[in-house]
Amino acid sequence: MINFILIGFCIAVGFLLKAFKLVPDNAHKGINTWIIYMAIPAVALKYIPAITWSNDLLLPAYMPVIVWSGSWLLFKVYSLRFNISPTTRAALTLTCGLGNTSFVGFPLVQAYYGEHAISIAVISDQVTFVLMATVGAMMAMNASNHKGLDLKTVPLKLIQFPPFVASILALILPRFVDLTPLNPIFDKIAVTLVPLALFTVGLQLNFTGWQSEIKLLTIGLSYKLILAPVMIIGVALILHLKGIVPQIAVFEAAVAPMITAAVLADQYNLNSKLANLMVGTGILLSLITTGVWYIVLQHLAAPGS
Repeated sequence: MINFILIGFCIAVGFLLKAFKLVPDNAHKGINTWIIYMAIPAVALKYIPAITWSNDLLLPAYMPVIVWSGSWLLFKVYSLRFNISPTTRAALTLTCGLGNTSFVGFPLVQAYYGEHAISIAVISDQVTFVLMATVGAMMAMNASNHKGLDLKTVPLKLIQFPPFVASILALILPRFVDLTPLNPIFDKIAVTLVPLALFTVGLQLNFTGWQSEIKLLTIGLSYKLILAPVMIIGVALILHLKGIVPQIAVFEAAVAPMITAAVLADQYNLNSKLANLMVGTGILLSLITTGVWYIVLQHLAAPGS
């Protein structure tokens, strides 16, 4: 229960401090810097070396690709049928195809499944980032009539993203050195992730003008919060996967849209209003829908069930 109180409290404090203008408008940027450069890398260096790798872990890795592909297909068909603008289609595809697997996903995974389950969620989070930095960026640029992403810059973007670098190091370094003596340091830094991530989410919530976008909001969030996890459950059932690994893959598929997706939409002059509403509304709704999914996912819990 304390974890859920923490989730609500940290988000509410962030939202209220911004609403009453007790923090600067860009206060979240400094907090996000700590999370991206320190907290998430510490989580990766602590948990990834302890993972026992198996074929089951392919599902958390494939999950973001499946969710992105479904989002692309859905809004491609929708745009042909209802003739929405390329910028609106791109905003919907980005926010529905990229999940908030770290800032919202990690705290919720920890609350429902325990701290150890974050090691599985890290896998989904890293693949989500790679998608955002490649196909996500290309879609944003193309929709805004830019020339598109220079593929030569993709490796540079990846190696400049600390969580990605930390994940690679966490995979390689344990082959040569024992990192466990550093775990107490990683613990102290990693413990800041959940409260700060939730606090910065609260700082960035925005619900202005939701009435005018209610139709697209309903379609987009129905996909992200309901249909996307249903697809991953379908894959898990087809592959006869049981236990906590497929549960975490489905759970991470069910989290709210990625905040960075809305940032991309704003940066490239897409429908940023809709993108921000998708993120803000999605975060609040996901606090309820992920609880429902947790109950549903108990049927995937026992290997023999």
